Amino acid sequence: MSKRTQQPIQFDRKPAKLTLYRWAGQWGPFKVKVPCGECTLTKDVIMDVLENELANAVVDLEVKDWLSHVLEAFMRGARHAPAVLLNGKVISQGVALNRGLLAEAVMAAHVAQFPVSGTHVFGKANCSYCSNAKASLDAAGVPYVYHDVVRNPGAMYEMISRAKAIVGPKVPITTPQIWIDGKYIGGYDALVRLGDRFQLALVEGAARSQTAA
Repeated sequence: MSKRTQQPIQFDRKPAKLTLYRWAGQWGPFKVKVPCGECTLTKDVIMDVLENELANAVVDLEVKDWLSHVLEAFMRGARHAPAVLLNGKVISQGVALNRGLLAEAVMAAHVAQFPVSGTHVFGKANCSYCSNAKASLDAAGVPYVYHDVVRNPGAMYEMISRAKAIVGPKVPITTPQIWIDGKYIGGYDALVRLGDRFQLALVEGAARSQTAA
């Protein structure tokens, strides 16, 4: 019986704070009732990315009318609506938000706040090394969560953000990327290099997990 699952990683720590200042609201006698088109588009992009690409990320979104919070916005660097801030830092303003930029920034903040727990394999369907890595874990009887980075764009952003935080921003990231009991292993070659000693550790870890269950 396969040990692979597609269950999301669960976290319970402080979420990333995402703020959108849109061109609307009131400042003195000046009032804007209908948000600008790019502001509406930016909100739609944010909602779609959070729902479909970053469903595993823990994010707290707030939408504020720029005119009604103009002093606050200026002090935070949000001088041109639509302005998007992540944890108080401007990541985009003055233009409709780029979804790739948003996904990368949010996932980087997410992985910094929420370390990996458990065993995870990030891979893709046409990757022989990924298949070999999963087969090795299956043979050892070790449960793990498998993330397809092609079918799930959020998994790709998570894999790259987590791996680069460890190996450095300039190191190319290939599949698979593997974490065992929350510890970063690397790719399939790194798994193989651990040899018999690693295999024994996996079997012992699986036995402990079953006993605890």
